[in-house]
Amino acid sequence: MQSQEGIVFLLAVVAFLAFSILLPSFLSSGNLLVLVRSVSILGILALGMALVVIARGIDVSMIAVMVVSVSWAFVITRAGYPFELALLIGASFAMLAGIMIGTLIAFGEVPPIFATLAAGSVIYGTGRTFFFTLEMQNVPPDTEWFRLIGQGNVFGIPVTVVAFALLCVVVQLVLRRTRFGWMTYAMGNNPNTARVSGLPTRPMIVAQYASTALIAYVAGLILASSAAAINARLFNSTMIYDILLVVVLGGIGLNGGHGSVRNVILGTVFVGILLNGMTIMNIDYTIQNLVKGVVLLLAIVVDSLVNPRDEQTSQQGDL
Repeated sequence: MQSQEGIVFLLAVVAFLAFSILLPSFLSSGNLLVLVRSVSILGILALGMALVVIARGIDVSMIAVMVVSVSWAFVITRAGYPFELALLIGASFAMLAGIMIGTLIAFGEVPPIFATLAAGSVIYGTGRTFFFTLEMQNVPPDTEWFRLIGQGNVFGIPVTVVAFALLCVVVQLVLRRTRFGWMTYAMGNNPNTARVSGLPTRPMIVAQYASTALIAYVAGLILASSAAAINARLFNSTMIYDILLVVVLGGIGLNGGHGSVRNVILGTVFVGILLNGMTIMNIDYTIQNLVKGVVLLLAIVVDSLVNPRDEQTSQQGDL
């Protein structure tokens, strides 16, 4: 894993230097500000994904939970509810969605990839049918404090970066210093052994997906604050693959049991630089997706070589 981290770090440095030399606008203050903000949001989402991947899960419903819960909170505000109360309702919806997904996986024993794929479509369809009709939901007026989250600075540092840093600290402490984190790694290393040892694996799975959904909601709020709106079309974008790319490329193996916040930060920086550089170069969106797809495929191949799957993880349904 150390060698993979070293390679990714080197690639990030090379990409940064190459874009700095070849693209005059890359080092502009405006572009760097856009870069750090976008990287922070992507990193926050990757932190949520890391929680379930370390425990041998996966969550491709994150974007659906994010856009529906945030959009609904804005709609409720315009309907006359206090903005703070609407935000709490949105958070409750996100956590409820995560709990339902976790319950389906833990007690229904549905493979996470299928459960979250189906749940994402159900959540998005429910939101568009019953909660809101417009794809673009603007941040409600008279919420200046909320806009500062995505557009403000603390001692010259964007609040989005500060929020990402704080969440990194919190997640790292949870993973390394709490019983919840220890059990998450134990489940990833060997689910059967963890279950036989008496660990509450089913409640843990529910808690992990609820936490991931809540983190996705927080990322959505920061994204909406930065852009002054949330676009439901993000559900149909490649953002979920960007998140997986960050996690796998950073060194958190899909077979679970290892990885840390450091891997998320490393993958976030590299993927953020790569996406920003391709955008400045005005590379066609289809080609960008091709590049990301190839990089993700290579990352998965490398992960399978570095972290070979044992007999248990090769069984159908481990993801």
